[in-house]
Amino acid sequence: MSTTGATAPSRTWLDSLSLLPRGVSQIFFQNNVWTGLLILLAFLVADWQMALLVVIGAVCSTLAGYALRVDPGHFDIGFQGFNGALIGAAAFTALGDQGWSYVATIAGGVACAPVTWFFGWLFATRPLARYALPSTTAPFCTVAGIIYALTTSVHVRDTPHHVADGTGESMLRSLLTNVSEVVLVNSVWSGALILIGLFVASWKVGLAASMGSIVGTLCAWAMGETSETINEGLSGYSGVLTAIALAAVFLVGTAAAWVYAAIGAAITAVTTLAMTDWYGDPHYTWPYILTTWVLLVVAAYIPALKRP
Repeated sequence: MSTTGATAPSRTWLDSLSLLPRGVSQIFFQNNVWTGLLILLAFLVADWQMALLVVIGAVCSTLAGYALRVDPGHFDIGFQGFNGALIGAAAFTALGDQGWSYVATIAGGVACAPVTWFFGWLFATRPLARYALPSTTAPFCTVAGIIYALTTSVHVRDTPHHVADGTGESMLRSLLTNVSEVVLVNSVWSGALILIGLFVASWKVGLAASMGSIVGTLCAWAMGETSETINEGLSGYSGVLTAIALAAVFLVGTAAAWVYAAIGAAITAVTTLAMTDWYGDPHYTWPYILTTWVLLVVAAYIPALKRP
């Protein structure tokens, strides 16, 4: 990420408006307005105040990135907004609709910009530069974890998006809630909207997300996880991101990459369940991040796996 004298290119008002949905779509590595709008609608289905916090977080992180004079190209693809958007979602899950949620979202959204810069700087140093590791949602997880720890005294329980939505409890339900829990929402309707958005962006991305969700559910079932955890998507959500990352984003989409992505999704599911047993507080998307970083390093030594 460059910070040397970068200036934002001139853009129309329509271009500026598109930055918000593009930023939200980058949660799933996409630069697509329609995908972003469907994800925003998924938040709105869960709770309108959660959707508002997501918008505030995305705007704050984007403006903070602009103030830091990051690479203008990052704005055009929404790269500065997605970590802040997730901060808004995390603030709502921990703090509900109280005023502290807005304070945490604004502060966290702003903080995501320098933390994103830090990860970019870190992965550009030797010897890490050869692996071209992405920061992805690591800035969000870092900032959200700090906010969660600092706001323990004002946490709320049972926020609306974790109420069952009346569609029934089954293994099939988890195939959509795995997708929705990526953005901290427990709803098959939200998961369906997000999955549709991913297929709108690319059939390969939608298929990879579906594969990651299926693998996550099967692994959780095989490991004897409770039906409640499986149905709510809490065991398979990180695998959705791992599958997309390895099958359709950070590796050339060969057959070998898809097999590697399926293996990665399985490893992520195991990592998620292990972290849940070991660490009671939210670990957000750390299982996906850590697994993907390790597998991208390993991929550098496997000739059949190529970086785009």
